[in-house]
Amino acid sequence: MRIIAGDFKGRKIEMPVGYDIRPTTEKVKEAMFSIIGQEIYDAVCVDLFSGTGNLGLEALSRGAEKCYFCDNARDSIALIKRNIANCRAEEWSEVIPGDYEKCLMRLSDKGEKVDVFIIDPPYKKGLYPRCFELIRELDLLAEGGMIMAEHKREDEFPEELEGFTKVKDRHYGTITLSLYG
Repeated sequence: MRIIAGDFKGRKIEMPVGYDIRPTTEKVKEAMFSIIGQEIYDAVCVDLFSGTGNLGLEALSRGAEKCYFCDNARDSIALIKRNIANCRAEEWSEVIPGDYEKCLMRLSDKGEKVDVFIIDPPYKKGLYPRCFELIRELDLLAEGGMIMAEHKREDEFPEELEGFTKVKDRHYGTITLSLYG
């Protein structure tokens, strides 16, 4: 897996060995950033459920101002830090270890407003509604911000989720990208 565009283009992303991470494919990643478009430039991003840091690093490579990487697995945190170092992106990155609720609370405590949330939790865990609920309750989404959710195609997402309106759905094989604002 590699960074596909921008300042870090071609940099290799270290992948996990022997534990359960489902990295976003390059095809889906390219589609995701095509949907987000120029909104990524100078944006504050959150790669929730980061895994490898693949999506957050792609955002930084394409011009995001800052990215918060959140994950609760110790092995994932170490992997994310190595991938950030490999891209020499430490200046624009902050890793927040712990579960997604802790991460969102820490962002709230900092008073951070987020332009782009990328949410790709383990499938079948039912975490999407709670993520959206916390983003709303903690008032984390910046004016004009967006939430990009990657999920199984068979999991239909409503037109409105916790007060956020679906802007579009795009299907890529068994994966769907749902954009909310």
